[in-house]
Amino acid sequence: MRWSLPQELRDLMAPVQGQRRRLAWALLACLVAAGASLAALAIAAWLVGQALVGTGWAALQAGAWALALAVLTAALGRWWQSLASHALAFALIETLQMGIYDGLERASPARLPGQRSGDQAATATADAELMESLYAHMLGDLVGALAVPLAGLVLLAWLHPALALLWLPFAPALVAAPLWLARRAARQAARQARAMGRLNADVVEGLQAQAELAAFGQQGRWLERMARATRALAARQRQMASRAGAEQALIDALLALAAMAVASLAACLVAQGRLAPALLPLAVVLAAAALAPLAELAQTARRLGDVRASAQRVLALLRQPALVADQGRGASPQTSELCFDQVEFQYPGGPPVLRGLSFVLQPGECLALAGPSGAGKSSCVHLLLRLLEPDAGAIRIGGSDLRDLPLAGLRSLVAAVPQDLHLFAISVADNIRLGRPSASMDEVRDAATLAQAHGFITALPQGYDSPCGERGSQLSRGQRQRIAIARALLLHTPILVLDEATSSLDADTELALGQTIAGLKRSGRAVLLVAHRASTLRHADRVVWLPGA
Repeated sequence: MRWSLPQELRDLMAPVQGQRRRLAWALLACLVAAGASLAALAIAAWLVGQALVGTGWAALQAGAWALALAVLTAALGRWWQSLASHALAFALIETLQMGIYDGLERASPARLPGQRSGDQAATATADAELMESLYAHMLGDLVGALAVPLAGLVLLAWLHPALALLWLPFAPALVAAPLWLARRAARQAARQARAMGRLNADVVEGLQAQAELAAFGQQGRWLERMARATRALAARQRQMASRAGAEQALIDALLALAAMAVASLAACLVAQGRLAPALLPLAVVLAAAALAPLAELAQTARRLGDVRASAQRVLALLRQPALVADQGRGASPQTSELCFDQVEFQYPGGPPVLRGLSFVLQPGECLALAGPSGAGKSSCVHLLLRLLEPDAGAIRIGGSDLRDLPLAGLRSLVAAVPQDLHLFAISVADNIRLGRPSASMDEVRDAATLAQAHGFITALPQGYDSPCGERGSQLSRGQRQRIAIARALLLHTPILVLDEATSSLDADTELALGQTIAGLKRSGRAVLLVAHRASTLRHADRVVWLPGA
């Protein structure tokens, strides 16, 4: 059966094209290290053979110096190989991880079917890191596996052709050993990767839902669920370990058989006077040493199933299709008038969400979208930000269809405070600066003041330098909302979208924020509110009701 490198591994070799210089240095280092190691072993065996037949020290001095040089070269070569191959591997892994993030960003706000956030996090970290075996070891091992056995074969043939002929079948057998089990290894590795992904996702979800689990007294049941996932993973790992052990035993047996077979034949040739006795140690050492790079390659190939399973998961994220095409080349519109014109939208496999929605939001106006849950209010926000595309109709800003604008240009026109806001585990000031990292501290304070956040921020232990904690855990829901609003205000975009952004504000703060909205209107900015509360809707000049299904 003809074997070739699996398609997913060939796809992962594509980034190597951009690292040709690092690749060349890594391959050269591997060749130097492997060649010098073989030379050192061969010279040492030759010296032993010469000493056994009584050759004097004077005749061996040159060989001893050559051995010292070969050992030094081999040591430096191994160091160089490790440095060069890992520099290549880490550069390529960085490329992969950035590609994974780009894939997730392209598909936002959707997710890869069947994958939870913890599972995707494991792919972006553990699976991508596993590619180190492919990039740092397999590429270099291929060079040694080609050059060193060929050199060993030539030297054995120079000693005696019969030795080379006897040794030759062991080389392909050593390479074929892990490949015979490659399909089984790939299936086992895929099952193990899925089990690991489920466990990671359960751990992440359990950590995020500690309060809910405690409130409903379900910590014990969740621990049982994670214990079951852990046992399932352990079972998969035992299967992998059993197969890997069998492969290792087969590799060791082939190495031993090759050395024993060549040693036996060489001894017969010496007894027959067809091989010099001084060359017997050299023949035995060459038989084993020339196969060593193939054994290393086989060791790496043992992990081919793991690498292949991880490669499939990595490529699934790398190939995430964009939900919207960023092909717009139009100029930025002159006005910020927002128009929804007969917009229709539905999620795949679901009922229609928007049916012919039309409204116009003028500069200096505040318009609210209201309606029951599931009516499509947040979908309107996603459509405006071009996280989704309408099925029919058009959305325009200043008369320009959003599809004619580059995404970067659209982001400079619209700032949004999402319903599910996220704060990073950095300072309050840096969270506000998210959209404008270069903003001065005075600008940050001004935005926070407009968002009615300056008072509570200055009361924090470190003021604007206070850490927000993971997902803003150090702050209340209302405080997080005000920081998110300040973040959007700092962008100074002509259109501001507040998606349920006042739902956790107390009455006094919401009233003060209403004054901020009035100030934004006076400055000519358009405000789009998504709200349920009647107190929030009072801030709007008009309300568009979405009836829902």
